[in-house]
Amino acid sequence: MKLLPITAISLALAASPILADDIGPDKAMKLVQNGTIKSFESLNDLAMQLHPGSTIGETELEQKHHRYIYEVELRDTDNHKWEVKLDAANAEVLSNRKDHD
Repeated sequence: MKLLPITAISLALAASPILADDIGPDKAMKLVQNGTIKSFESLNDLAMQLHPGSTIGETELEQKHHRYIYEVELRDTDNHKWEVKLDAANAEVLSNRKDHD
């Protein structure tokens, strides 16, 4: 019978959503100024290098699991939409996927 409570806890943890906090502009600028994250210009440049000739749509900075994640939506020269996620602290490319409109 001890298995039931452990199973219930495991299921509850598995079903809980991944929490992400959106970072507002004021806090974001402080993070850039104190060197916690890379500049938005450098992160945008990196995303653009992945898709030359593309244009930047929306951008967003979130904190997930103690990491700052910078998301960039791009539209390439063939009008395909891409979502690039970067670690804002070290500019590591976390994902680069084509968005199916």
